[in-house]
Amino acid sequence: MAERQDRDAAEEAARTAEELARTADEAASGAAEAAAQAREISEGLMGYADLLNSPSEIVYLLGIFVLAIFVGYYVVWSVTPALHTPLMSVTNAISSVVVVGALIALGADLTQSAAGMWPKAFGFIAVALASVNIVGGFMVTQRMLEMYKKKER
Repeated sequence: MAERQDRDAAEEAARTAEELARTADEAASGAAEAAAQAREISEGLMGYADLLNSPSEIVYLLGIFVLAIFVGYYVVWSVTPALHTPLMSVTNAISSVVVVGALIALGADLTQSAAGMWPKAFGFIAVALASVNIVGGFMVTQRMLEMYKKKER
């Protein structure tokens, strides 16, 4: 009887040891996956750091931004009043696409992201600014359309 109890205890200990070994293997593979993900994230962040640390890249991107400002200014101010209303409609459509993209950024699950809350913050700012742009565009469009109505005497 004592032999049987010893054998049962040994079998139970062997099963427990096997379960613990499987759990350790799973934890090790999970740790390896987490390390690989962390390595990928750090490599991606290093790419951004290299971009920001390079003065020539910053100057290049800043130059594109300044040129875009000038081109946008001259394009907007050279529009004739007859084309203003259709262009405002297109601008409102583009802003609505920005709102959709910003809402996707706001709804993204970023719990495992190294970026933290920055995408959600920028998504919120984008929703707010695009919404102001849409509402203002519709108000200006309405005002432009009222200019073309015949005045009652």
